[in-house]
Amino acid sequence: MSRTAVPAQDTPAPAGSTAADDPAPEDASTPFPGAAPRTFRSRSGRAGAWAELLRLPALFTVPGDVLAGTAAAGARPGPRTLLAIGSSLCLYEAGMALNDWADRTEDAAERPHRPIPSGRIRPAAALTAAGALTGAGLALAAGAGRPALAVAAPLAATVWAYDLALKHTPAGPAAMAAARGLDLLLGAAATGGGTRTALPSAALLGTHTLAVTAVSRRETTGGSVLAPLAALATTAALTRLVTHRRTRLPAGRRAAAAPGLPGPGPAEHPLQVTGALAAALGAAYAATAGRPYFHAALNPSPPLTQRAVGGGIRATIPLQAALAARSGSAVTSLLVAALAPAGRMFARRSGMRKVSIT
Repeated sequence: MSRTAVPAQDTPAPAGSTAADDPAPEDASTPFPGAAPRTFRSRSGRAGAWAELLRLPALFTVPGDVLAGTAAAGARPGPRTLLAIGSSLCLYEAGMALNDWADRTEDAAERPHRPIPSGRIRPAAALTAAGALTGAGLALAAGAGRPALAVAAPLAATVWAYDLALKHTPAGPAAMAAARGLDLLLGAAATGGGTRTALPSAALLGTHTLAVTAVSRRETTGGSVLAPLAALATTAALTRLVTHRRTRLPAGRRAAAAPGLPGPGPAEHPLQVTGALAAALGAAYAATAGRPYFHAALNPSPPLTQRAVGGGIRATIPLQAALAARSGSAVTSLLVAALAPAGRMFARRSGMRKVSIT
């Protein structure tokens, strides 16, 4: 899902899904030094090219969508949640492969280092991968139940519509936002808790994605002051909604919290605990996204715009965690928050500290 989505580490990671898509470090896809067999070197290069095409570091921003949706529905993560996460990951990667296939001509001029224009991956292979991943995502969603499939199908359609038709139109950011929102609703639907209670969380996550995507549209050219300013204002508004609005438990959790009554949700934490956790994570979200947006507004050069996109993508994880805490699930919130350091570690070890949603 080309969703802003996000987060790899450090400087830009646009993506989804974000920082700038500068050439990966030289050792990201080149063979190890020494007398390694030629076949090993070629396999290593192909693996690196696919990792770059699929923006693997950005994958750490995806499970939090489903987990935040599960929390919003007042449910405990279970086997269907895992199926929904698998579906989400497949659809996200389908969007990444399709994104580069659709932009292969443009990338040949603006980003010749990318896997397709550089000749490391054939266009037909990328398109085939996009189709296969979409099919796998829908199959996994079907395994999670009809409600999950009913959300995954429009999610897949949104991904393909964005990459093939909407990306370079005014509707592009809205389509990306819709994809992230649907991804969160997928988690709610898979648990059987229904999607209605998850709509507010989906709207907040979608709004964040809309802002990041709007900034990303100028990441190669820069020059836009309004987009990072609008994103900065959006971040401030979302932070207030997540941190200052009283944590309200879904109906099932409220019933479970009553003295002496067991409930279907996870073990409940006092509202003050989840409220404090939401505040802390909201502050982390604001700090991660706000600073690079501010710098890009002051100087909308391509490098700083790319950093702003990267910050927005990385901020997706603390926002997802804050939304889970806001829904009253401290355990799920902490689980989502743990994806941020895991993503940074993976990005460092893989040599892919920059990914892009465009």
